[in-house]
Amino acid sequence: MTDTKKQEQGPADGADEREVLLKVEGLVKHFPIKKGILQRQVGAVKAVDGIDFEVRRGETLGVVGESGCGKSTMGRVVTRLQDPTGGSIHFDGQDITRLNAAGMRPLRRDIQMIFQDPYGSLNPRHTIGSIVSAPFRLQGVEPEGGVKKEVQRLLELVGLSPEHFNRYPHEFSGGQRQRIGIARALALKPKLVVADEPVSALDVSIQAQVVNLMDDLQQELGLTYVIIAHDLSVVRHVSDRIAVMYLGKIVELADKTSLYESPMHPYTKALMSAVPVPDPKRRGAKSDRILLKGDVPSPISPPSGCRFHTRCWKATEICKTTEPLLLELRPGQQVACHHPESAEDQAPQDTVLLSAAKEAAAGARGTARPATTDPQPKDDQEAPTDK
Repeated sequence: MTDTKKQEQGPADGADEREVLLKVEGLVKHFPIKKGILQRQVGAVKAVDGIDFEVRRGETLGVVGESGCGKSTMGRVVTRLQDPTGGSIHFDGQDITRLNAAGMRPLRRDIQMIFQDPYGSLNPRHTIGSIVSAPFRLQGVEPEGGVKKEVQRLLELVGLSPEHFNRYPHEFSGGQRQRIGIARALALKPKLVVADEPVSALDVSIQAQVVNLMDDLQQELGLTYVIIAHDLSVVRHVSDRIAVMYLGKIVELADKTSLYESPMHPYTKALMSAVPVPDPKRRGAKSDRILLKGDVPSPISPPSGCRFHTRCWKATEICKTTEPLLLELRPGQQVACHHPESAEDQAPQDTVLLSAAKEAAAGARGTARPATTDPQPKDDQEAPTDK
């Protein structure tokens, strides 16, 4: 599926008027840390720590971010494979936040997930026919023409031979196993599919085929996707809107054109600068890559205020003390930043650079110039010191 086709069906065609299928408010997922003989809780891994977003019918929402930012956990909680610690999840107008396994069973037809690990998500003792037909058995659905005929049709739909019906998972490559997982997820024609790195295990030569297949199935079956991925090129190709996550928070949410052409959060700008440009004419030219200093902080004890302030070249004192809200600074573009790029500064009165940010600024200087609205000193020599 070409980008042109995707743009023709994008937000410009009235995505805002489409009905909201999935609404997440204040979603929290903490994993307790226990120690000692009595297993007392001494802390928690804050994998997802308060996020809000909506997904409309027929839309594809892409979710990007570094490893460990909480993307996969968010996907599992949204599909209720894991219970949320806090917040609410509304699917198709129904609150599914606290439903138990029995209450979720009827909704499993409408909510499916494609898992990241094609080796761990398929039972090695079951045949492919048994794996793909499992949704029909569990939901008591008898497809037209019989289960075997429908399973063979699904296998053919995802690029496998119908003759693979009686084979076992160990007889397939990782890419073929992922196709089997896609067939299983689409068996009952769900309304929402959460795909966790759906093409990361596939060879580059067939990634485009699978992405285009998912796009075609979306149009044919009226699917709604939440696609979690590391590959920014894949996300741009398939998504209508994109959410950028950092350490359990959404820092920017916008349509793909705005996000890629004019990112407003410094972290988003750093991510976009890492995308390689295949242009031989640029060989030897000065790179626009932004190199962030330091590692991602631990989700057990995230930084106060803005969680990105320890690595941000624009951070000031307010970034350390006050958490920025996710605000719509442009139509359709929400950003959680006190000093956004190419936009009006949210805290123009705060000009004191944090010492932790000075080191990051030194690494980014020359490759990422501050926005003209940024009130901080442009030269490290002019910035107040912490001595």
